[in-house]
Amino acid sequence: MKIKLVTVGKLKEKYLKDGMSEYLKRLSRFCKTEVLELPDEKTPDRASESEKQQVMNREGSRILSKIAERDFVIVLAIEGRQFSSEEFSSIMKDITVRGFSDISFIIGGSLGLAPAVKQRANLLMSFGKLTLPHQLMRLVLIEQIYRSFMIQQGSPYHK
Repeated sequence: MKIKLVTVGKLKEKYLKDGMSEYLKRLSRFCKTEVLELPDEKTPDRASESEKQQVMNREGSRILSKIAERDFVIVLAIEGRQFSSEEFSSIMKDITVRGFSDISFIIGGSLGLAPAVKQRANLLMSFGKLTLPHQLMRLVLIEQIYRSFMIQQGSPYHK
């Protein structure tokens, strides 16, 4: 199995980079993991809705170019479905049973995601209605992916 995180923007804070490195190392025993950091578009000050949409569309085109046709795509979106860790683990297991070997997780930029990216999704997933920094969300997501594998193994990690 291969898991790909397609994200807009770069991690800057050392503590987030360290956390990502730790969970990527832990995940290596379960799957191949790739993190693709795509450049974010500069948004003009006081951008109009049209300008914001253009920014999201440009970022969306970059995101879609990194997704293979046979990838199972999970897009993080506030309007997505919420799951417990156990439910998420079950979904991850079910995806592979259904014949998908590659899963792409998408985290958009500060303005959100273009409609075309959401339409490509096999699943829209939400971590709740709270707004979290996109960089922190990467760490939360990668930990939950790791947790899902540990739940599948019956590990005491998940308590």
